[in-house]
Amino acid sequence: MLIEIKKLNKSYGTAENRHDVLRDLSLKIQEGEICVIFGPSGSGKSTLLNIIGGLDEIDEGSVLVAGRQLEKMTANELAAYRRAELGFVFQFYNLIPDLTVRENIQVCEKLTETPLALGELLRVLELEEQKDYFPAQLSGGQQQRCAIARALIKNPEILLCDEPTGALDYNISKEMLSLLESVNRRFGTAIVIVTHNKAIGAMANHVISIRDGKVSEEYYNENPLPAQELEW
Repeated sequence: MLIEIKKLNKSYGTAENRHDVLRDLSLKIQEGEICVIFGPSGSGKSTLLNIIGGLDEIDEGSVLVAGRQLEKMTANELAAYRRAELGFVFQFYNLIPDLTVRENIQVCEKLTETPLALGELLRVLELEEQKDYFPAQLSGGQQQRCAIARALIKNPEILLCDEPTGALDYNISKEMLSLLESVNRRFGTAIVIVTHNKAIGAMANHVISIRDGKVSEEYYNENPLPAQELEW
């Protein structure tokens, strides 16, 4: 089991200002699967992703990721975990404007001793022709591809994606999801996608819905739909 969460509780604030974000939440995610986590705004899905990513602390429960018990780790151990095990892709790309595509990717290449081949990533993500472009010279879809390549160059076991299509139009969103499929097939990377778009669940092996801080529904797709066939 790659990710195992048991009876997770997370809140913000204190006393009358306390807000319970996640409540007694338990779930499991397998190696190499595409898992889509749904939920409306405020359901706790992004907080859950931040906890898996070692960015937020928990109040109660346990979080086991890639054999590591996150709640027992020091700040330095969490930093090493994020560096070695995880890639992050967010709705906003956070590319460095004064660096080229190739240089933006190479920033993260230096964080690991076993990086993926830069040339192969550029080919898989269709960025070979843009490798010497600066972010301002790229389309939104190309910037997202660069962000994915930057996350993947570390050869992470898990790719965490927070609303990766939220800033993209319909056609580019489907193109982006197809690229995530390719990454999953080519590199065996487990991909966890947090989104409010339920249609994306059809491409996943594993679908989890969260409402009011709890898992409200969970199921598996025996025959996931190719991303290019998704409709919403």
